[in-house]
Amino acid sequence: MLAKIIVFFLIGMMALAMIGKLRFPGQARLAEAKCKRCGRFRIGKGPCSCLKDGR
Repeated sequence: MLAKIIVFFLIGMMALAMIGKLRFPGQARLAEAKCKRCGRFRIGKGPCSCLKDGR
């Protein structure tokens, strides 16, 4: 009985994970937050540090 509960719980968690991966809120905003040149996350609204100082 306990094993059946654990199996159903794990199946439910897998289903929630698959649904969450498809419908992850803010995924487009996260893609915009990365620098297209170096791939690091930009903090704030200014340009990335790789574009500053001629690097």
